[in-house]
Amino acid sequence: MEKSRMNLPKGPDTLCFDKDEFMKEDFDVDHFVSDCRKRVQLEELRDDLELYYKLLKTAMVELINKDYADFVNLSTNLVGMDKALNQLSVPLGQLREEVLMCVLRLIQVIRSVEKIEKILNSQSSKETSALEASSPLLTGQILERIATEFNQLQFHAVQSKGMPLLDKVRPRIAGITAMLQQSLEGLLLEGLQTSNVDIIRHCLRTYATIDKTRDAEALVGQVLVKPYVGEVIAEHFGESHPSGLQILYDKLLEFVPHHCRLLREVTGGAISSEKVNTVPGYDFLVNSVWPEIVQGLEEKLPSLFNPGNPDAFHEKYTISLDFVRRFEQQCGSQASIKRLRAHPAYHSFNNKWNLPVYFQIRFREIAGSLEAALTDVLEDAPAESPYCLLASHRTWSSLRRCWSDEMFLPLLVHRLWRLTLQILARYSVFVNELSRRPISNESAKEIKKPLVTGSKDPSLSQGSTEDQGGSPSETKPAVSISSTQLVYVVADLDKLQEQLPELLETIKPKLEKIGFKNFSSISAALEDSQSALSACKPSLSSKIIQDLSDSCFSYLKSALEVPRLYRRTNKEVPTTASSYVDSALKPFHQLQSRHKDKLQQAVIQQWLEGALSESTHKYYETVSDVLNSVKKMEESLKRLKQARKTAATSSVGPSGGMSDDDKIRLQLALDVEYLGEQIQKMGLQTSDIKSFPALAELVAAAKDQATAEQS
Repeated sequence: MEKSRMNLPKGPDTLCFDKDEFMKEDFDVDHFVSDCRKRVQLEELRDDLELYYKLLKTAMVELINKDYADFVNLSTNLVGMDKALNQLSVPLGQLREEVLMCVLRLIQVIRSVEKIEKILNSQSSKETSALEASSPLLTGQILERIATEFNQLQFHAVQSKGMPLLDKVRPRIAGITAMLQQSLEGLLLEGLQTSNVDIIRHCLRTYATIDKTRDAEALVGQVLVKPYVGEVIAEHFGESHPSGLQILYDKLLEFVPHHCRLLREVTGGAISSEKVNTVPGYDFLVNSVWPEIVQGLEEKLPSLFNPGNPDAFHEKYTISLDFVRRFEQQCGSQASIKRLRAHPAYHSFNNKWNLPVYFQIRFREIAGSLEAALTDVLEDAPAESPYCLLASHRTWSSLRRCWSDEMFLPLLVHRLWRLTLQILARYSVFVNELSRRPISNESAKEIKKPLVTGSKDPSLSQGSTEDQGGSPSETKPAVSISSTQLVYVVADLDKLQEQLPELLETIKPKLEKIGFKNFSSISAALEDSQSALSACKPSLSSKIIQDLSDSCFSYLKSALEVPRLYRRTNKEVPTTASSYVDSALKPFHQLQSRHKDKLQQAVIQQWLEGALSESTHKYYETVSDVLNSVKKMEESLKRLKQARKTAATSSVGPSGGMSDDDKIRLQLALDVEYLGEQIQKMGLQTSDIKSFPALAELVAAAKDQATAEQS
């Protein structure tokens, strides 16, 4: 009930106090008793209070009886109240704990600040009373004490972030931080300058305690490493070309053993350092030395990374990679090497080398040189080359150059492998074009297909005339090629296929260095290129065989002239073969004598057999026609003789010897027999030459006929 509705029962008038005194908001027991004592004794006051207490109890019972229903309802409404209060108790308890923690943290912050300031004030007074002391403001042990407390201060300050009280003490914390860092820097520099291991160890341990190891590493980089790097680069600035770059790198590597020995021993970075009393958490080589070296090289030697001169770039890059490898060897552990390779400065140094531009320059060099050789005028290869044609020689030299030590770079292996396959594919296209040319003794010029396209990503062009922007109607007629050049092409194809395994053996060690192991895919791709080259040979061989056959038969068809030589000429009986047989065989002898060192013997035998089979078949038809013609002429003369009943002197020699027709038969027989002998001398079997057995039988029968008639 509200106070305005609470009426106390009225007591006797003899009471020594006023009942309304109890209802005042500023009621005070001591003041009430003191005021009553002024009027009555304490015993009387007690009696009056007991009397009024009884009146209050009676009034309360009457009130309950009067409002009994209301009291019952009040009890009913309080059901479940305890459960609700329990639900509130948990968050209220958590809130209480959080408030208590915040208070304790703030208290700890204040205590830490006061404790550190007390240590500083105490140390300052000591230093003031001992001005002659040469030691720094704070010694290593004092710094460690402060650092330990400062670490606690930092922890609780972070946890109390946003508290108004923390903002009030923040200037004091900032002052402590500045003083601590200044003292640590001075102490570390003093320890390094005096080579005092104890000071260095105390200082680095303090840095680690306050979680400022990177500050110590940055200080070493700025104070020790940067001046040394700047001095070395300035001293060898003129030696930034490849021949002097090695000296510069050697000087930079000398910094580690000469100036980082104590730091590495204290931090456990040296291989020989004992791990018992070392301070972990530092890596001065990775976080101090390496970033300053990279920054110095990038800022003071920007020409180092210029790919304009590819030969110099390759040499500088190779020397630089070796420098990085030697620097990694000084790291002392695999963990340190991993940290180095993950450092932003490491990636920055690697990314400075513009390898795509370098490859683009090399690509244009190789592509331009190769395309200059893949012309329509087929030039001979240099005398010292194992190849016959300059185009083949340049193809092989281009392949070797891709993987030469003067050009190869590990990060370009994928590009170089693609270029290798492109070169082989371009050569295959070139050979296929040669196989489509007509054979002639002279070569002319036609449009040369470029190797380098206008695309941004360089690739070897293998397109048709339409791909090059021309229409079929604009294509010039194909130039001719000599039979000797065709032979050279086949010889070069065989030589290139023979040397491709050698190229693979050159590639494998370089792939192994970069961790590549899937050599089966490399071998399969190279085998595909070999297959493409092999596919060019059948058409070339067919063309060569056809040319040999045509050259041979151009003389063998002289058999048609044999009748003219003996009819009505009164020539003697033939005893030797005609000269046209030797002339017909001359291309075969030239093939064997001139190209036996360039071609496989099996290939030569295949061409000889194919060309002889083709030409002999035509020769058989020619001889057969001649003999049939002779026979018809002979029969016609016999009929004429019988009709006239006169002596036929036209077909019989003046001495009654062999007739002109029999001389013709005998001459053809001698020619074929001689042809067979020469074929066998070339290492072939006449039985393997198409139509030759039939030809031999044909002339043998004619010879027998001539001999029989003479008898």
